[in-house]
Amino acid sequence: MDSFVATLARLTSLKVLHLVSLGIWGPLPNSIHRLFSLEYLDLSSNFLYGSIPPKISTMVNLKTLMLGDNFFNGTIPNLFNSSNILTVLSLKNNKLKGPFPFSILSITTLTIIDMSRNQISGNLQDFTGLSILEQLDLRENDLDSDLPAMPKELKMLFLNRNSFSGQIPQHYGQLNKLEQLDISFNELSGTIPSELFSLPSISYLNLGSNILSGTLQNDIKCGHNLSFVDISNNKLDGAFPSSLSNVSENRVVKSDGNCLSGSLKHQHAVSFCTEADGKTKSHRVGFLVGVIVGILVIIVILGLCIVVTCKRYYSKGISEQHLLHKSVQDSFSAGFSSELIANARYVSEAAKLGREDLPPCRSYSFEELKEATNNFDNSTFLGDNIYGKLYRGKLESGIPVVIRCIPLSKKYSIRNFKLRLDLLAKLRHAHLVSLLGHCIDGILGERIDSKVFLIYEYVSNGSFQTYLSGDSSGKIFNWPERLSVLISVAKAVHFLHTGMIPGFFKNRLKTNNILLNENWIPKLSDYGLSIISEETDASGVKGESPNSWQMKKLEDDIYSFGFILLEALVGPSMSTKKEATVLNAMASFNSQDDWKQIVEPVVQATCCKESLSIVVSITNKCISTESWSRPSIEDVLWNLQYAYQVQTTADGDHRI
Repeated sequence: MDSFVATLARLTSLKVLHLVSLGIWGPLPNSIHRLFSLEYLDLSSNFLYGSIPPKISTMVNLKTLMLGDNFFNGTIPNLFNSSNILTVLSLKNNKLKGPFPFSILSITTLTIIDMSRNQISGNLQDFTGLSILEQLDLRENDLDSDLPAMPKELKMLFLNRNSFSGQIPQHYGQLNKLEQLDISFNELSGTIPSELFSLPSISYLNLGSNILSGTLQNDIKCGHNLSFVDISNNKLDGAFPSSLSNVSENRVVKSDGNCLSGSLKHQHAVSFCTEADGKTKSHRVGFLVGVIVGILVIIVILGLCIVVTCKRYYSKGISEQHLLHKSVQDSFSAGFSSELIANARYVSEAAKLGREDLPPCRSYSFEELKEATNNFDNSTFLGDNIYGKLYRGKLESGIPVVIRCIPLSKKYSIRNFKLRLDLLAKLRHAHLVSLLGHCIDGILGERIDSKVFLIYEYVSNGSFQTYLSGDSSGKIFNWPERLSVLISVAKAVHFLHTGMIPGFFKNRLKTNNILLNENWIPKLSDYGLSIISEETDASGVKGESPNSWQMKKLEDDIYSFGFILLEALVGPSMSTKKEATVLNAMASFNSQDDWKQIVEPVVQATCCKESLSIVVSITNKCISTESWSRPSIEDVLWNLQYAYQVQTTADGDHRI
């Protein structure tokens, strides 16, 4: 990295440096400040560790600094000043500690600050000096002050999952440009300013899981854009406002876990909210005494533990950075060595094709998943396969999801398993069903019966196979539409094979794993799961014969894709036949007279001869019994795109 930066420093006019998801390892060189002409620096989603070089603050031309999704630790340099012209500062999802660097408050040009998912602690000061700040994201840190004052231009404020205390400032109800406010999972008390609900631009308001008390005004008004409200798990009592109870279908309101009266479900008795305050006051002195005594005892115990631990682990004194270099020791049967997993890197195509419209992947609690699925009610069960059970659910934000429960049949180290989940989370592509989060039920490394839950975006229009088999009474795919689906899936497979090093193979490609969204855009599901779940042998697969010849070769993605092509041509019934039958049928494609006996009528009616011939040819190559003669996914994609181009330019007179 040092030599690379030294080389770049020779480019004295370099203004933009975008190195995202390239698997760059090591510390960020101190010499980075020598790129003095840079205006845009994005090193997100790599494996950079160590401290952020203090001299980075001397890059006075820098307008965008993005170092998120790495492994930086230590404190954030407190050396910024009013001469900096930063507009975007993103340090999210690292391991940064220490106080919030208040020198940042002198950079009046900032519009976006994102330091979420770190370990930043201490107090926050007044942010009103950042007069054009539009987005502040400090969620999932260790901040424990009162909520600070905010500028009037703010549009998005995320302070959830910290330890903020005190009351919600009244002036938050005057932030008229605020669109999203999340201050959930803190220790906020007092009443809720009623003006928050009626802010003209507010669409998302999450005040859940605090200690907010008092009653809500019955005549409370809601803004026209307000689509999500969470006031659950507080100490609110009294009548529930009619303006919130008479909600439209487009608004989600969560109020469980309070003491509200009326017909609301899951409410505590009023005594729960009133007694809690009384007990807090009457036992405060006893609590403080207990805390002091407890701290003294803990100090003594910690002192002894530190001595013992240092002696025991001194020889292992491995820093967190070194652990990232060290190849993890768990065996892995899916074709990836642990060293390759730890050193996986992503090429630029991953960034180009990434999904920008979905939220970042995050960890969910098991309680959140139980709530999303009504405690995994049978009505939410969608089915199961080799990887585990599937459930449909709805997150607290109202987003529909599919939750897959995967039993883990072996022990994993925490670091190894986190690396595996990180790899899956970074696989974002327009034609892949995106992973939105995960939850681990059990203790990794101690139990072999642990489970991992993977939360995916919900894709609403079912599988491609349904529309090929005639099981759907609605849409029928003609030949150009089938080609479009095949091209999209080929792009997804190409991304899985080449979008990272090592690539993801053994993706169990089948037509029932190709899902279609509300706009009929295909998305591939069940990809990459072998990285966290050891596949059973063919005899363990539900619904497939132990002697299924497809199963024996299912690990070859090109071979499997060949059967997707075959089903698009002749229907899914062909792929269930014996190998000899399939090969004989494919041989008949050499005769034009036999085409109509095999190809589906809808394909015959909407294709041209040359386009069909191109696809038949590449299908034959994909399902060749000789693995060495099968084409690459690049060849498959090129032929499909060529067939589509031929089809779109063909005259109707050339239809067979």
